[in-house]
Amino acid sequence: MAHSTLTFRIQPGGKLQGELRVPGDKSVSHRSIMMGAIAEGVTEVSGFLSAEDCLSTIQAFRQMGVRIEGPEAGHVRIHGVGLHGLTGSEAPLDLGNSGTSMRLLSGLLSGQAFDSVLFGDESLNRRPMKRVTEPLKSMGAVIDTTNAGTAPLHIHGGQRLHGIAYDMPVASAQVKSCLLLAGLYADGETRVREPAPTRDHTERMLTGFGYPWRRDGDWIALSSGGSLRGTQIDVPSDISSAAFFLVGASIAPGSDVLLRHVGMNPTRTGVIDILRLMGAELEVLNARIIGGEPVADIRVRSRPLHGIVIPEHLVPLSIDEFPALFVAAACAEGETVLTGAEELRVKESDRIQVMADGLSALGIEANPTPDGIRIRGGQLGGGAIVSHGDHRIAMSFAISALRAQGEVVVRDCRNVATSFPGFVDLAAGLGLAITAADETAP
Repeated sequence: MAHSTLTFRIQPGGKLQGELRVPGDKSVSHRSIMMGAIAEGVTEVSGFLSAEDCLSTIQAFRQMGVRIEGPEAGHVRIHGVGLHGLTGSEAPLDLGNSGTSMRLLSGLLSGQAFDSVLFGDESLNRRPMKRVTEPLKSMGAVIDTTNAGTAPLHIHGGQRLHGIAYDMPVASAQVKSCLLLAGLYADGETRVREPAPTRDHTERMLTGFGYPWRRDGDWIALSSGGSLRGTQIDVPSDISSAAFFLVGASIAPGSDVLLRHVGMNPTRTGVIDILRLMGAELEVLNARIIGGEPVADIRVRSRPLHGIVIPEHLVPLSIDEFPALFVAAACAEGETVLTGAEELRVKESDRIQVMADGLSALGIEANPTPDGIRIRGGQLGGGAIVSHGDHRIAMSFAISALRAQGEVVVRDCRNVATSFPGFVDLAAGLGLAITAADETAP
């Protein structure tokens, strides 16, 4: 049966020039709503990402009795109800495509007095949730999932949680944050060990809201009994969104782009380190701290790239940027090898397989492995790509056209709005020959 799909059409070649500020960081935007909602007093957020994923988080807390004004021009005002002020929602909480919302909320809601039901779209309802539900159950939470361990999640309220020491088998900021949020409601101390550093926005934001926590080596710990106080948050631009232009300007001869106010949290800057190892020319300017988060401007000019073996310690620091980095690898001289990234197979799509299929369709030798991929740089042809509803896949292949020989057509792009509203207009403003239109797909 035919249906309508948003399709990107990108003409080959060109270069990127100019400056822009990409939308706000998705991870920080989500957390600002969650912590602002359970804080005492009012929290003011500027630079908020008004994308579908973050709007799903706002809607969930509105359903639980929190008054939230905005977003209007990136500004949100949250009237906090305190740690124990949320009320149960009569309707299930629809979290759309947002894995961050579902995993973090499962922790926060496990300690409430009321029952909650969390579900999402077809993609989110396929994503693995046992990684959070199992440790939450060991804290005393009662959560029902499907037999496959996926959503919808039925969280039973009124449970008495207790702190645990949890050694995470896989480095995951979402699992860490979920358990820390549950720890706000658990008797005693909750401790989480991460096997490799992951994004630390939750810890930084707890500090901003005045809630004590401590780091002890690889362990992060907090105890219940404190409170969060309303604060002001300035959301930096999302480095995951900036990554498409970092790659695009690196691979397209004659490019020169300045990206302003980009979040430079050291747990997120793996994409910069990897591109530099490949020979990219990235200049970090005007570094500063705003609202507890480091930000800077990044100037990127085109340079020939070369293939590398990606160091495994950089994988957790760049996990969302790999689709864009795979395009850089396709345009680099020689072979790029990624290992230790099995997490990419359980994102919005199996990003290893979907990127390998797409690169192959454009004439690039791309061989997936269980935990990574081998990509041999070459000449990109034109062709049609199916993004499988994955926003980062769609934007990565849009950027690839800068080095393609023919038109690149990317189908199923509507989910780009989950993380990067306005992508098409911003990319076109820098020089990408892109159009977007609803087309009928078979």
